[in-house]
Amino acid sequence: MGKKRTDRQELLPGTLDMLILKTLSRQVMHGYGIADHIRQVSAEVLKVEEGSLYPALQRLQLQGLIASEWGYSANNRRARYYRLTAAGRRQLGETETSFGRLIDAIARVMKPAT
Repeated sequence: MGKKRTDRQELLPGTLDMLILKTLSRQVMHGYGIADHIRQVSAEVLKVEEGSLYPALQRLQLQGLIASEWGYSANNRRARYYRLTAAGRRQLGETETSFGRLIDAIARVMKPAT
């Protein structure tokens, strides 16, 4: 039997961290909000599961790239809110530059000049 085709895409290693940092560069958010933002902005192509999101948030926090504090969501539930640190902003800039070079290189291989 063949694999079932889905519109869901797997993320390249390191991409999730970049997407989280980029999302938090816009505003402070709780975990569900981060995942929902990525899903919506990607037109539902990128769906971040809890099993990937929360370990990534913990890793980014241990690296000092994000910080968190407890608060209450719009529906009055207690939630941990994450924000980008100055180190996170620097890392995001470096990662965006590197990722841009990678995307350009892949595009040149996929569509070589004729």
